[in-house]
Amino acid sequence: MTDIDEPAAGASPSGLDEIMGGRPHTIGSFRFRFADQSWVWSDEVARLHGYAPGTAQPTTELLLSHKHPEDRDTVAGTLAATVRDGTAFCSRHRIIDTAGTEHHVLVVGDRLYDSTGTTVGTTGYYIDLDASRDEHRRQILAEALPELLDARACIEQAKGALMLVYGITADQAFHVLRWRSQETNTKLRDLAGKLATAITTLGGGPLRQRGQFDHLLLTVHQHPDPA
Repeated sequence: MTDIDEPAAGASPSGLDEIMGGRPHTIGSFRFRFADQSWVWSDEVARLHGYAPGTAQPTTELLLSHKHPEDRDTVAGTLAATVRDGTAFCSRHRIIDTAGTEHHVLVVGDRLYDSTGTTVGTTGYYIDLDASRDEHRRQILAEALPELLDARACIEQAKGALMLVYGITADQAFHVLRWRSQETNTKLRDLAGKLATAITTLGGGPLRQRGQFDHLLLTVHQHPDPA
């Protein structure tokens, strides 16, 4: 999950490319910016929805109109949470193209950053899961997706450790990881994995900190819900 600053239209998000190890791409890519709610689809994603490249201007309303009625509310909720929290996401659902054909898709979204490291949107892939697609694409999905999710899990674990030790936010923890990745010329997922593994050898925090955490764990259900 490297820094992504305004990739070209239709280009593949570099953070996912790193995790996927340069494997051939599946269906297509997208980019969505929070500030102006603007979407960019690759030609492949446009065709998946039934449009010739360059003939449709994707919007949130258009995107949701193509979701299967039974999946639309769930996808809308996932998108709203992504805009609100600036988080990565993974959604498996159905879309209906302009000809009325149903497609099963997997949409994998990573965070989009500007040059200052601020989360400004999301970028990722549409992957067609239809059985009619060739075996090569299904093999790519089977190999790439577990690696992608495992890498995210390692990064989230490392972020959690930094948040606890330094008392910082999730975004600040991610910036620390990315800084160390750049300074040491180490892939982010590798650095996070090593940190998540090594942290257990420290034997836990000081006794006072453990006592404070014990109290928090036993009383956190009484805390107000996050805003």
